[in-house]
Amino acid sequence: MPARYLTVDELTSRARGLAAAHPDRAVLRRIGYSRAGEPIRLLSIGRGSRHALVVAGPHANEPVGGMTALRLARYLARPDRPGRAMDTTWHFVLCLDPDGARRNERWLKGPMTFAQHYRHFFRPGFAEQPEWLPTEPGAEPMPETRALLGLQDELRPYLQCSLHGVDVGGSFVQLTRRLPGLPERLGRSAADLRIPVELGPYDAFFWPSPGPGVYDMPRPQETDQFHSLPAATATSTWFHPHAYGTVTAVVEAPMWGVEEVGDTSAHPDPPGALEIISNSLRQDALFLAGLLERVRPGLPATVGPLLAPVDEYLAICGGLADEWAPEAALRETGGLPPLNRARIMALRIAARRLIVRTAGLLHQMLAAGHDTDGAEGAEVTGVRASLDLFLTRRCDAFEADCRARWIPVHDQVEHQFRIVLAASELAARFREPRAVRA
Repeated sequence: MPARYLTVDELTSRARGLAAAHPDRAVLRRIGYSRAGEPIRLLSIGRGSRHALVVAGPHANEPVGGMTALRLARYLARPDRPGRAMDTTWHFVLCLDPDGARRNERWLKGPMTFAQHYRHFFRPGFAEQPEWLPTEPGAEPMPETRALLGLQDELRPYLQCSLHGVDVGGSFVQLTRRLPGLPERLGRSAADLRIPVELGPYDAFFWPSPGPGVYDMPRPQETDQFHSLPAATATSTWFHPHAYGTVTAVVEAPMWGVEEVGDTSAHPDPPGALEIISNSLRQDALFLAGLLERVRPGLPATVGPLLAPVDEYLAICGGLADEWAPEAALRETGGLPPLNRARIMALRIAARRLIVRTAGLLHQMLAAGHDTDGAEGAEVTGVRASLDLFLTRRCDAFEADCRARWIPVHDQVEHQFRIVLAASELAARFREPRAVRA
């Protein structure tokens, strides 16, 4: 297994090789095209009567899933594969967002530092992420989303696994239906591979947990995310096949591990920690917004894909800073859940990540072929210098503050591999009868 992440072309090449080596058990086909015309490919393994669907690359900046998909496919294509897989056809979407994934390929080969990663990081805005259904009345899903929805309707899988790679933190799993036994399997794999388990992740901060590191996705009208976030979990592609009896597992494996995300001991000073998190987020966001406004009039139209998430991030920073201020967060009703060390660290990571992602995208916009002549060019040059220093300092502080350590790529893949196989075994054992969609 490579010691680095694979590009979109490398994933495709290896999938082709696997299909050619096992023509009796493996098929590679196209299920759609991206907005830029990239093919979205599906690798299927087996001839079973039931179906398991694995979706890699739903977030452009999370490349581990494609490698996990290949690891699973190679394992399941073996003639001696375990009996529990014999009646299952497995389907692997190699990369759901190939357009966005290609924008991240500059950091894939390392060095694996925060500065290298966030300087070349890309993730589209919320509305451009293909796992989310459109929220505007009458709006059509993106081509990538339509491809996934069509596949779900075609397969009616008993299990869907969405493979994600959180940049900083620990491993956790989000479920649309409970899988008894999964927390224990997650814990064993994480301990074996020295991967922290998140016990209060930002993505599932308000969600019930049936066991360490596993979280139940909320239904409509249940508390979902922070008020400032554009979340719509219950109307995502995770829930789309729910009527078929599908259980969806969103499996997170971290790039950099942080031990404190698994520490449920009491925090010595939650109000003081929240005050620092809230104030720092607000001040840094205002600083970046000021830099952006200095150069916005001269930005070329070609930076649109970078500008959209920057505007989105800056728009939510103020609201999150308000929600995390001690006077709001520690209210007895309507505030945050009890704050231990793990939850405080999750908020510290979320706040710092928002800032370095925003700064990294803005840095890329200013590095993308600007004319540096005249007064306008001098302004861009000055902003770029300020931004470069800011990004370097914030990345260094982020890495040091969290005491983050790099998780080897093969360990990230192995962990997801184990969790997907565990989920398939448990889902087959505990799944509800499939409902018939009206």
